[in-house]
Amino acid sequence: MPTYDYGCMDCRKRASIYQTYADYGTQPVSCPKCGSANLKRLINRVRVVRSEESRMDSLSDPSDWDSVDEDDPRAMAHMMRRMGQEMGEDLPPEFDEVVDRMEAGEDPDQIEKDFPELASGGDGMGDD
Repeated sequence: MPTYDYGCMDCRKRASIYQTYADYGTQPVSCPKCGSANLKRLINRVRVVRSEESRMDSLSDPSDWDSVDEDDPRAMAHMMRRMGQEMGEDLPPEFDEVVDRMEAGEDPDQIEKDFPELASGGDGMGDD
């Protein structure tokens, strides 16, 4: 059963939509949350098996982190995305949405207000 992941550009939600191979790319799709047809196809991650030691080695070089400016949302988003990729674990869809918005230059305080469950630790990503 082919299921494709989309991101709604209007309500900014993520959705998995079932389409047959014949329908994919030929039939319009709409957001199940808001009904918008303004969807962007998301490509799933490819997994590469690496040891924990190898992943930690790739993050341990201090020269890789010298350019990270804590006051620059784009720089922080780049660091977060790299760490997420190196850890090799499934992260919730909200992680990608938060990082995408930070890369676009959005204010982290506003993003935090839009995701109160992350700040409250509701899904294990925030402080308790």
